[in-house]
Amino acid sequence: MQRNQRQRMADAIRFLAMDGVQAANSGHPGMPMGMADAAVALFADHLQIDPSDPQWPDRDRFILSAGHGSMLHYALNHLLGYQDMDTEQLRQFRQLGARTAGHPEYGHAAGIETTTGPLGQGITTAVGMALAERRLASQFGGSLVDHYTYVIAGDGCLMEGISHEAIDMAGHLKLGRLIVLWDDNDISIDGKTDIATSTNQLARFKASGWQVVRVDGHDTESVSAAIATAKKSRKPSLIACKTTIGFGAPTLAGSHKTHGAPLGADEIQATRTALGWNHPPFEVPDDVRAMWKAIAERGQRARKEWQARLDGSPKKARFERILSGELPKALATRMRRYKKQLKAELPKVASRQASQMALEVINGAVPAMIGGSADLTGSNLTKTSAMRSITPGNYRGNYVHFGIREHAMGAVMNGMALHGGMIPYGGTFLVFSDYMRGSMRLSALMKQRVIYVLTHDSIGLGEDGPTHQPVEHLAMLRATPNMHVFRPCDAVETAEAWEIALESTETPSVMALSRQGLPTVRNERTNENLTKKGGYILRSVRGTRDVTLIATGSEIAIALEAADALEAEGKQVAVVSMPCWELFDQQSEQYRQSVLGSAPRIAVEALTGFGWDRYLRPNDVFIGMSDFGASGPAPELYKHFGITKEAICETADRLMQHS
Repeated sequence: MQRNQRQRMADAIRFLAMDGVQAANSGHPGMPMGMADAAVALFADHLQIDPSDPQWPDRDRFILSAGHGSMLHYALNHLLGYQDMDTEQLRQFRQLGARTAGHPEYGHAAGIETTTGPLGQGITTAVGMALAERRLASQFGGSLVDHYTYVIAGDGCLMEGISHEAIDMAGHLKLGRLIVLWDDNDISIDGKTDIATSTNQLARFKASGWQVVRVDGHDTESVSAAIATAKKSRKPSLIACKTTIGFGAPTLAGSHKTHGAPLGADEIQATRTALGWNHPPFEVPDDVRAMWKAIAERGQRARKEWQARLDGSPKKARFERILSGELPKALATRMRRYKKQLKAELPKVASRQASQMALEVINGAVPAMIGGSADLTGSNLTKTSAMRSITPGNYRGNYVHFGIREHAMGAVMNGMALHGGMIPYGGTFLVFSDYMRGSMRLSALMKQRVIYVLTHDSIGLGEDGPTHQPVEHLAMLRATPNMHVFRPCDAVETAEAWEIALESTETPSVMALSRQGLPTVRNERTNENLTKKGGYILRSVRGTRDVTLIATGSEIAIALEAADALEAEGKQVAVVSMPCWELFDQQSEQYRQSVLGSAPRIAVEALTGFGWDRYLRPNDVFIGMSDFGASGPAPELYKHFGITKEAICETADRLMQHS
């Protein structure tokens, strides 16, 4: 392919990006213009995708981590012939209902592998995809799994703290199929990057175990050669592409003014003249389209060759089964037996231990399970007896030591889930959900089955003190759309929560689990998963209720003790377990009212009461935390903060007197 041909392919990207941003009067033209040449080198010579089958399992993954440059992605998809990315979609850039959202959104358009926009998320999610590729390759061999994960990242991605977590982890694990093209243009929104950073990025990546090289980002041959070298390395690779933001614009090239604003009609026309692009907005000449079509056809041939290998492989059925994400039928039977055993034995265990006990059953039945912890394996109890650790260069295991990298852990799990063939879960303390909030939000936004095992869920962790005692965190997580937040009260509810999490293919789940031992209070004979209702009557009354106690997690035991004391006084007390607000809110109004009842209500939770007003009326009462915790033994803390049987009884007596 001749040089001028590649220039025309790149110019097509540039002008589609300019025109799209101009039509929207909003967006970021500078990055697509600057990285167009590097994108041509990547797609023309290396990237294997098939737009006619966007979900082909062995396709290369392309991640635009610098998501503000979304018109680069949309222009590429349009030129490659994705059926859902016609010219009208480009004209409707950033408009309501268009597939061409301001930042790439997973699920909105074909070929978008992950949602990006929050800087650093893309490169970190890509680490999860690269790890998933290596693990599946170790299971099924290179004839079925043999692809690369490519990332375009910007200066902003590399400034974000999550990027350090990502590059450290990828380098340690020797993820050689991960190749990052850095748009090294020295420009940020505020101006030159040297106003905020002096980091030698190549030295940083090299210190983390990456192969690094710097090339002229506008020389497609140099970029292509660097990618070819990177593909041969056993290390992940960073290719620093030295570029000019807004390349081609006569007066604005190299300026931060091209980062986040339209160039304007006059500058665009001047750019057309300077680059010899004599075509109206959104028009691409046939010869250029033919060159891009050839790339798509090459990918289609590669996909058909792969399909033939799959059809002839004895591993086909197993491969398709694990890629489908479906749960083995044997799991339901195993879980039913396990719950029956729990109800017979009535163990008193912390819900974190109950989670591990459930995982012993689950991990033995679900090959797609992959777990890990942010350096808290012995506390989160996320590793089961048959699990083996993934180590640098050895990916046959199913347990990931994420290190103290909570934010990366969330994004890496997103990447594994998005890749397919993996059901990831990862553990840390609930209080450290602060550190991975951005990744957790994207799990929900992208509708991914990612499971967060968050232990030490209240002041009940005790002596570690208020820095480690989450009081406001569940309120934050419960406020997140499309997220199931479970706070189970015993081993049975914990097992049920895990069942629901695995069945929820489009919803991430949070397991908020205790450090302290909890009695098993579920001993009914039914096989029904009561946790699926979100809330249910754990302890009913024979007559008319005098008071209803509502609690979650470790406070259920306290509520039951209070109910015993009140019933000894002749009171009719119902106890409601509310392990998952989100599922309870999905039930019918009639059911919710039948559970909550008309009697005075007392909610009990060793967290802040934010959000409980949805279930409590003006005269009802919340017993819990109104401030941060303290350091001391858990029983003393519960007394100190008034979360006790006695406090519940006193409150109940007062409410009943005034009802």
